[in-house]
Amino acid sequence: MTTHTALIVDDEPDIRGLLEITLTRMGIKTFAAPDVSSAKQLLEENKPNLCLTDMNLPDGNGIELVQWIQRHTPATPVAVITAYGNMDTAIESLKAGAFDFVSKPVELPRLRELVTSALKLSSPKAEIEEAIDEPGLLLGNSPQISKLRNQTRKLARSQAPVFISGESGSGKELVARMIHLQGPRREGPFIAVNCGAIPSELMESEFFGHKKGSFTGALENKDGLFRSANGGTLFLDEVADLPLAMQVKLLRAIQEKAVRPVGDTKEAPVDIRVLSATHKNLPELVQEGSFRQDLFYRINVIELAVPPLRERPDDIPLLSDHILQRIAKEYECDPASLTPTAVERLRDYDFPGNVRELENILERAFTLCDADQINADDLHLGNGVQHAPSASQIIAERHTGESVSVPDGAIDLEGYLEKIERQAIEKALDATRWNKTAAAKRLGISFRALRYRLKKLGME
Repeated sequence: MTTHTALIVDDEPDIRGLLEITLTRMGIKTFAAPDVSSAKQLLEENKPNLCLTDMNLPDGNGIELVQWIQRHTPATPVAVITAYGNMDTAIESLKAGAFDFVSKPVELPRLRELVTSALKLSSPKAEIEEAIDEPGLLLGNSPQISKLRNQTRKLARSQAPVFISGESGSGKELVARMIHLQGPRREGPFIAVNCGAIPSELMESEFFGHKKGSFTGALENKDGLFRSANGGTLFLDEVADLPLAMQVKLLRAIQEKAVRPVGDTKEAPVDIRVLSATHKNLPELVQEGSFRQDLFYRINVIELAVPPLRERPDDIPLLSDHILQRIAKEYECDPASLTPTAVERLRDYDFPGNVRELENILERAFTLCDADQINADDLHLGNGVQHAPSASQIIAERHTGESVSVPDGAIDLEGYLEKIERQAIEKALDATRWNKTAAAKRLGISFRALRYRLKKLGME
């Protein structure tokens, strides 16, 4: 059994002793140093699995040591001990590359959690590394996407809050998930929440939970998103949509690492990493006063920008092949490929909806093309300005021979078009006595496309 080692750097003998006792009881061999210079020597000689350093040292400070470790032994996670309530120093240490921080007076349960997480970084399992290195839709060989993959791997080793910026559909949630899967919290939950989709009156209950009977409709206790993510990662998507009143409560929860459920008098501690994202310009919203500056600084310790798809057109062929293979496997159909002209049409397209739009375009083309190859016309991109019609609408129009009318008033457009599509398919199948080949011909689509639609609509 491998014995883990840790370096403790503090000029106060009492604190060094407390930390050594705590880590020794966890089965960790410790080394101790009273200053920066002796710490550097011990780091070079012993290559510990973890370094725990005080901020104020006789010959320097913890930030300097963090920076030195980043340059010389970057595989060693380092955590900084900061003065109580000094969040500016804590954030500065995270920006310098610290794995995490703990405030004085040191709470031993919090220290043990930190040490356990740090040691997971020092001894990753090969099979886990191999599984999490699959880039998903972060595929590509362009400099932009290669840089992004390297950044996610590096940020996964930290506990610093990361703000992910980028246009809609560019893959911000995927980046957050990759950071989670490549870090020490990978065995914990990954909870993603769209902040703009929660009604303001339910927001506090959704985030922090509630006690049974605390308000009308609270029929049972509820954990809330923070406690559901305990031990893992909470991803706040479209964080710019949070109302100001909720921003105050969110800031407190992040700083205190604790939440108070609605109707409860006690706070519950939570151990989570917060990642956030929005397609909006958050600094502008701060200037306008619609987003709190203190919350912005707290969640934006490190910013990670996701490039739009139009800036990396050379990645489109690889991405497209990956998406088409996945669609074929998911719906148990023969795979389709893009013709050279189709690839060029995609490379020339502006992709306002980014990777998500590419997925939708290819799924629609896969559904509607009559052969195993997708031509440029099958993409239905038009002039690249107007939104292309959905597969449901095209199938319905092919069957009816006329444009689909849209009822007045508010409607669920996707559901409405799927209903028309379902009716068209049922009518074709009934007319051909459920001969799928004949029904596909009657609908003007390929047999593969019909199989795909039947499976997608649950009509098999």
